[in-house]
Amino acid sequence: MAGRRFRFAGLEWDLTDVVTLGGLIAFTLTVLIVSLFSDRLRNPGPTTLVASAFIGFYILAVSVLRRPLRPWVRFVVRTASVQLAFLQVYQLANELETAFFPWQDDRVLALEKAVFGIQPLVAVQKLYSVPLNEWMFFVYVFYLIIYPVLGAIIYFKRGEAANEDYLYSLGLVNLICALGFVMFPVASPMNWPSVRAVLTEPLNAGVFGVIAEFIRHHIHRPGGAIPSPHCAVATVMWFMSLKYTRRGFLWLSPVILSLYASTVYGRFHYVTDAIAGVAAGLLVIFLIGPLLARAWNGRPEPLDGRPR
Repeated sequence: MAGRRFRFAGLEWDLTDVVTLGGLIAFTLTVLIVSLFSDRLRNPGPTTLVASAFIGFYILAVSVLRRPLRPWVRFVVRTASVQLAFLQVYQLANELETAFFPWQDDRVLALEKAVFGIQPLVAVQKLYSVPLNEWMFFVYVFYLIIYPVLGAIIYFKRGEAANEDYLYSLGLVNLICALGFVMFPVASPMNWPSVRAVLTEPLNAGVFGVIAEFIRHHIHRPGGAIPSPHCAVATVMWFMSLKYTRRGFLWLSPVILSLYASTVYGRFHYVTDAIAGVAAGLLVIFLIGPLLARAWNGRPEPLDGRPR
């Protein structure tokens, strides 16, 4: 993604920085302001302190990138700073959930019962088997590996501008998800007592099941559900693999399609969350991302290359 830059504080900033660092700063300030007037936040002090440290790390990374660096060093510095910023935005949004609105799980459950006539999370338990469970947990966890690996493939195959396109799209979809968490907070199935009570079938699996359950119990907190960030980000990654490396798109197809299902199958999300996540990804790819890029650049966004 080629586009204009502006200078501020002696550094050059592009649209990826505005979306990613700008979003991180905005959420950090929001948590600080809300904490002054409300006691609903769980841990605002440490959360904003960590976020501030990552703001500093991001600025340092932009400064380092001004220097001549080996390509792999540039990739690591840029990708690490941007993707770690995504994580901090997620944490800040999680802190703000229920600061403005109560949990909306009962509304989601009522909607899904009206649409499907059943509760999909309960019905899917009939499909449980150890091999299928393990596959679903594998694709759910493997998503974390796709993030940087796909970026590396795009960077070294198509160049720095293509990687900026990838990071910009990821930053934008993560920001939209974070806003959704705050505006329509959903605790998620295993954090909602009425749902947890009817999920009676054991979800046994192997090593990837252990990893996924560790993430659920030690990293996830109530919230961060709608739009599903797994589905939203996976949609963007899948499209970017098509845009810059068609072979990667074909290889990723069964993983991404299974990942959509795994979010519900593994009791991480409601069906509504998954659908909203895919919709958020598509909006970023085909509407919001291009519109914002054109507004920023004042001209249509040029492509770095065509997929082979």
